[in-house]
Amino acid sequence: MPTSFHQNVIDEFRANEGKVGGPFEGGDLLLLTTTGARSGASRTTPLGYVRHGDALLVVGSNLGGPRHPDWYYNLLAHPLVRVEVGTASFEALAVPAEGERREELFAHVVREAPGYGDYQAGTGRPLPVVVLERAEPEEWVGRPREVRTLADKLLEVHTWLRGQLRQVRAEVEAHFAAPGAAGAPPSLGLQIRQRCLAFCQVLEFHHDSEDGHLFPGTARHHPQLADVFDRLSEEHRTVARVQGELAALLAGVAVAEPGRFRRELAAMSAELNAHLDYEEEVLLPLLADVPWPPVAPPAGPPAAP
Repeated sequence: MPTSFHQNVIDEFRANEGKVGGPFEGGDLLLLTTTGARSGASRTTPLGYVRHGDALLVVGSNLGGPRHPDWYYNLLAHPLVRVEVGTASFEALAVPAEGERREELFAHVVREAPGYGDYQAGTGRPLPVVVLERAEPEEWVGRPREVRTLADKLLEVHTWLRGQLRQVRAEVEAHFAAPGAAGAPPSLGLQIRQRCLAFCQVLEFHHDSEDGHLFPGTARHHPQLADVFDRLSEEHRTVARVQGELAALLAGVAVAEPGRFRRELAAMSAELNAHLDYEEEVLLPLLADVPWPPVAPPAGPPAAP
């Protein structure tokens, strides 16, 4: 739970289009909502930020304390976060910078907000610099999307999943193709780890929603497709098994078996793309006339006195 001070800042931020007074007055402030690493609960934290091109940077300063802040550990476990800036709110992928990029971005932060240099001087731990990237795929940026039916919504989610999976695989291949230290085995960077975990996070939610709501609801109207829904559910279990193996490989910040990760990723990519193709072939025609968002049923007559 936020402290009473933080909650007051959050309430003031949302009530005044992102503007607050007190110690944050006149500064660049955002609200970062993460998912608890252990609890799974949503946690919102007000944070200062610095712009770097189109990216937003936040720093795990914890006021120069010896330990990273809780929100940093949360986003390592659950990289998809929600960002509120002014009146805007969007889903983002949180990626801590590494190596030379971290040094470059931290130097930029200190030029814009020198106080972070003081925090760094007061602690022996390198302050994490986290890049907040919009989570939508490149195909969507700047293009209006009409989602009028449940078929449109399903296709939108599938487009996101395919786009993220392509990006993960491209980054992995580029990473393995890059020259590394002589004789050293390749390792996976935080960028790949975070994007892959975010992909798995959305995929799990999507499949849980289908198994719990979409498939049973559609099957009630189309009992002749029972075998189809059995097949789709079985494919979910297959994808979930490979996804679980990927998640286990990514459990720590460092990936101990990048070669195995690469093989598991290729297997999941093949399974998932085949599954999405089949799901669209079968379900899109059935959902093309179902409105989205759902239409609320008409209110009943008032109760008799």
